[in-house]
Amino acid sequence: MPNLLSHRRLLSRSLAALALVALGAGLSGCAGMSDTISPAFADPAKYDLYDCKQLETERKSLATRTAELQGLMTKAETGVAGPVVAELAYRNDYIALRGQSKLADEAWQKNRCQEPKPEARPAPVPPSIAPAPVAKGRTKASRPAN
Repeated sequence: MPNLLSHRRLLSRSLAALALVALGAGLSGCAGMSDTISPAFADPAKYDLYDCKQLETERKSLATRTAELQGLMTKAETGVAGPVVAELAYRNDYIALRGQSKLADEAWQKNRCQEPKPEARPAPVPPSIAPAPVAKGRTKASRPAN
C-alpha cells in the first residue's frame, strides 16, 4: 500500500508540473500576439468611404492619440507595478489604435492621397528702423553769435 501511495504522489506532481508548463506556454504565446493582431481590433471597412481630407484629419488624430497612449504606457512603466498597469490599462487601446492607423494608411494609399504641401508663409518683415528723433531746442541758426 505505501508503494501505491508514493506512485500516486509522483503522478499528481508530474501532472501538476505538466499543467504549469502548458499554462506558461499558453501565456507566452499571448505576449507575442499584440502587434500582429492589431487589425483584428478595427473595422476593415471603416475608412472605405472617406475622402482624402477626412483621412488626413483622421490620421492626424490617430497619430496624436497613439503618441499620447505610448507616453502614458512609458510613464506607467516607471512605477512599482508599472508594466502590469501599462498592459492592463493601455495595451488594448494602443493595439486598437495601431490597427485603425494601419487601415487609415491603407485607405490613404488606395485613394492615392498626397500629403498636403506646407502653406507658403510670407517672409517675415524685418522691423523698420525709425530715423533718430530731431533734438528740440536751439539749432545752429537760432543760436546767438559769440
